[in-house]
Parts: sequence; C-alpha cells; structure tokens
Amino acid sequence: MLVVSRPVVPHTSDRDYALRLRRSEDAWWKRLLDVQAPYRRHLRRLQLGSTLEVGCGVGRNLRHLAGDAVGVDASAHAVELARERGCVAYTRDEFRSSPRARPASFDSLLFAHVLEHMSLPEAIELVREYRVYLRPRGRVVLIAPQEAGFRADPTHVEWMDFDRLHAILAANRVEPLRSYSFPFPRPLGRVFPHNEFVVVGVAAVG
Repeated sequence: MLVVSRPVVPHTSDRDYALRLRRSEDAWWKRLLDVQAPYRRHLRRLQLGSTLEVGCGVGRNLRHLAGDAVGVDASAHAVELARERGCVAYTRDEFRSSPRARPASFDSLLFAHVLEHMSLPEAIELVREYRVYLRPRGRVVLIAPQEAGFRADPTHVEWMDFDRLHAILAANRVEPLRSYSFPFPRPLGRVFPHNEFVVVGVAAVG
C-alpha cells in the first residue's frame, strides 16, 4: 500500500537542490534524445496563453511554454538558475512587488510538480494565494507525479492523486474540465517515474 505522506525534508530551497535539478535536466543524453519533447508538446497543446507558473524551479516548463510565461519559486537559487536560462522568474517576494503582480492578469496558472512538496492544506493555500492573478474563467493546471515518481524524491511530502487535486480545485472554486494520465496510461505510473496526474480546471465566476 502506498504511503501517502512523509516527514518534511526542508531542502528544496537549498542551492544544492536547484543545481541537482539543472544537472538532471541538462544531462547530455537527455539533450541528445530530447526526452522532454512529449512534455513540451503536451504543455503547448494546452494553449495556456499568458501563464504564471508557481513553483517554476529552474525553468524547464517556462522554456517549454516559450511565450508569455512568468515563473515564481520559493527558492532564490532556483530563480537565479532559471534567469540564467533566459526565463522570467521571481521569488515570491519579488513577484508581489513586480509590475506583473496585477489581479486578473494571467490566462492560466500552472502548478507542476510542486504541490506534492507540501501538505494538502498548504497546497490549497498556495493555489488560493495566486488565484487572484487569474482572469475570470481562466484555467488552472495541476500536475503531480504518480507512484514511481513520488517515491523517487525524498523531498515529496504528500501523495497528490486525482482526488486530492480535485479537492484543491474545489477549495479554490475552480471547476474541473479534464483529468488524465500522461504520457502513458495510469497503470504505468507504478513503474515509470515520469508518468503524471494532470488536472485542468476553469475558475468559477461570481
């Protein structure tokens, strides 16, 4: 049976964690095989428009979106590395004081591989904190790892499956539109570490 929670390991804000992310993404064989191609195409097919990615890390998805995308991350080290890659990224405090922090100014919010690093109540509050920047009827995209991916990172805190991701949307008055497993069918998530839960919702109005 899957263990759904773990003790908090407070290392995601460390420079070593950010450097490990970049080394992993920039491995020569990953560039040679372009292993990110399916994930890049997937994000672009969603046609998210102007996007605020919360928990942008070192900028992988910001580069995938290759357009009007802005990132926010709790780690100043990750933000520094994302900027070195040419991405527009801020720490949480920097974003709040930036000209980009205007209410109802983004078409979409993206939370990819970030919510599993916190408890469910914390995840609900994180989405709530940034929902103010989403335009009416804007979209919210939540992406989380399945079993093999969850086990692979000791900094993961709480298992975020479809039920929990839907609960996060509901608590923030976001109506689910689509829920699916990517890139492979759901059963492969138990052995393939890069299989993801994807939930797309639209913000309720009024």
